[in-house]
Amino acid sequence: MSNIGKIQPAPIIEEMQRSYLDYAMSVIVSRALPDVRDGLKPVQRRIIYAMHQQSLHHTSRYQKSAAVVGEVLKNFHPHGDAPVYEAMVRMAQNFSLRYMLIDGQGNFGSIDGDSPAAMRYTEARLSSIADELLRDISKNTVNFIDNYSGTTQEPVLLPSVIPNLLLNGASGIAVGMATQIPPHNLGEVCDALVYMIDHPDVTVEDLIQFIKGPDFPTGGSIYDQSEILAAYATGKGRIVMRAKTEIDESGSAGSPRSAGGAGKMQIIVSELPYQVNKATLIARIADLVKDKKLEGISDLRDESDRKQMVRIVFDLKRDAKPKAILNNLYKYTAMQSVFNVNLVALSDGVPHLLTLKQILTEFIRHRQQIVTRRSEFELSEAKAREHILEGLKIAVDNIDRVIETIKKSRDADQAKVNLMTKFKLTEIQAVAILDMQLRRLAALERQKIEDELKMVRETIAYLEDLLAHPEKILKVIKEELLKIKGRYGDDRRTRVYKQKVGEFSEEDLVPNEVTIVTITEGGYIKRQSPHSFRTQQRGGKGVMGISTKETDAVSHIFYTQTHDNILFFTDRGRVFQIKVWEIPETQRSAKGQAIVNLINVEQGEKITAVLTTNKHNGSAKYFFMCTKMGNVKKTALEEYVNIRKNGLVAIKLDANDQLGWVSLTSGKHDLIIVSKMGKSIRFSETGVKPTHRDTSGVRGIKLTKGDEVVSLNVVQSNDDELLVIMENGLGKKTKFSSWSKQGRGGQGVKAAQVNLKTGPIVTAQAVYKSTDTLVLTSNKGQLIKMNLREVPTLQRQTQGVILMRVRAGEKVAAATVVSSTDRT
Repeated sequence: MSNIGKIQPAPIIEEMQRSYLDYAMSVIVSRALPDVRDGLKPVQRRIIYAMHQQSLHHTSRYQKSAAVVGEVLKNFHPHGDAPVYEAMVRMAQNFSLRYMLIDGQGNFGSIDGDSPAAMRYTEARLSSIADELLRDISKNTVNFIDNYSGTTQEPVLLPSVIPNLLLNGASGIAVGMATQIPPHNLGEVCDALVYMIDHPDVTVEDLIQFIKGPDFPTGGSIYDQSEILAAYATGKGRIVMRAKTEIDESGSAGSPRSAGGAGKMQIIVSELPYQVNKATLIARIADLVKDKKLEGISDLRDESDRKQMVRIVFDLKRDAKPKAILNNLYKYTAMQSVFNVNLVALSDGVPHLLTLKQILTEFIRHRQQIVTRRSEFELSEAKAREHILEGLKIAVDNIDRVIETIKKSRDADQAKVNLMTKFKLTEIQAVAILDMQLRRLAALERQKIEDELKMVRETIAYLEDLLAHPEKILKVIKEELLKIKGRYGDDRRTRVYKQKVGEFSEEDLVPNEVTIVTITEGGYIKRQSPHSFRTQQRGGKGVMGISTKETDAVSHIFYTQTHDNILFFTDRGRVFQIKVWEIPETQRSAKGQAIVNLINVEQGEKITAVLTTNKHNGSAKYFFMCTKMGNVKKTALEEYVNIRKNGLVAIKLDANDQLGWVSLTSGKHDLIIVSKMGKSIRFSETGVKPTHRDTSGVRGIKLTKGDEVVSLNVVQSNDDELLVIMENGLGKKTKFSSWSKQGRGGQGVKAAQVNLKTGPIVTAQAVYKSTDTLVLTSNKGQLIKMNLREVPTLQRQTQGVILMRVRAGEKVAAATVVSSTDRT
């Protein structure tokens, strides 16, 4: 009862407020929030320092994780072993940290959420980059405080050469506040710091030129540069992340494990948004498919490997729309997630919401303090060494007198006093002389003392100059950052797109480059890189250009740009439009995708003419069309601006006729129509009046029974040439000047000598440069690429020379010419 009188009464509300505030600050400072300088929470700092104390550096052998955890608990962190091990495990996970601080051996968990093995089974050591957190820690660069038991000391923070807070980010929930800092790319952050040192008045808009955005260890994509800028400028923001996906139309992309999906359309996920649990994601998608909320997926497989390489494969049903399925996956699952940026960290022991510039400024200030303290330490050490060397130099310069003095002394203490008195030495110098080994008396050893003294004095002069000029310290910081970048810098993993995800345009993700588009009579289409083929000599057999069925053949092959519009004109007189990049890119020998998956053609409707347009169409004003029966029509481009998903009527056809060719014209050109039996006619398009879309046109050439048109060409100049290709692989070029202009509707003149050896004309195309390249494709899928200059220029009535040697039962099916300017 006597102790009761010593209790001081206090209002319960005030006491609760004070106690809760003490608890809150303890959690904030000692547990949940990282320090802006080294980017570490206390438990992380203690783990790294404990491993440093145990000499577990990246060149050392691994040690049991239990030993590390025990050392941390014993000396620095009086909490449970589980939280310490969890923090240690996270620093060893390549899907959690952008730059791992611990090199783990054993099971440290997985992106599927699997738990790590117990600490007694795993081993660990510091990673190479973690040593940069500890560099110069022994040079009085940071303050040390007593540990919880007062038995040893621990660092208040680590000297950290790397901007770890931004590199690896942080996540933590304190009391009344939280932090959520995304990881970044080391090279980008170092570049921003270097620029900021040179330009102290830099703005966040300037910094974002270097730091494009977060760089997550799991890759993926992020969107909306304006939101990223806002997060960096205010410390808070919302960044949309998406998985990296690929639509494989042939089902052939990837490993042999995908053999079950061969020939099917697939969606392949190779990167996930940061902190998304893969197993949970797959289970969620499976439930959506089972509940019919995700249509079009026939199978789902996880083909990821043990090295954390992600590969999730969705097999799609035959009639599925892959882009629609992909959009639903983004909409309903964690394949599209949000990272809520909250840049809260401790600055001078107080939590602050920081901007990107403030974080970088704090790190530069931290490095200035570290370099300054390191230089002061090194200067002190150098001066101490200089003092000793000066004493040694006095000794070797007066070695006989020194030896005599020592010999006459009663003992070591007397010798020390005598030396100090006789040679005016300090006690430290006298002790150093007495401790000096006899070998230092050799001539070379004496020279070493003088050389070392000279070097030490140079070091002192450098350090004194450095400390006297703060701008030189900044230069040292810059040099260290550039070395760090050179040693640890790597490529960005996360792609950054400027658009908001809602305004996301796939075209902006596709480079505008030359591509080859191939279409078969059976209705399959694909695009591929021009580099898939090498140029050969004329008369060769070519290489396999496409896998086709026995009954299928290539009908169109042409060069275009990926950002162009591609218009499909069908035999029934309708027109459809998509972007070239929407056609799946595949390998050279792949069959491609069915056109019905891209445009809504009807059963039995065939693509007979293909045209590409872009915003640089120049003087083109009209579509000039020609049917297989020789009718022609001209219609203004404006009538085809809004092409609906189900297509538009391009021309009204007779019952037995089909639309075959379409060209862009200015309204003043000459045109040449060529038939398969070798007839041709040249006339001016001014003789054809413009009409509306749903008109039938007028006669362009009069054909004999059994003949039909094979090409329509625009004459740009009489010096240009018409390339004529025959079914049996023969071909030639003929000057346009060989054709006289006639009125439309006549029978025309010979374009080539057609006989059993040549076979009918397959196509005739206008060519404008001898430097162009010709690509021929057979109905069996063989393909040959040659220089157009190898095709001779001959008269109209000739049959040409062999361009491609076709095998028995094979014939040339299509040809295209690529411009030399396109290839560049």
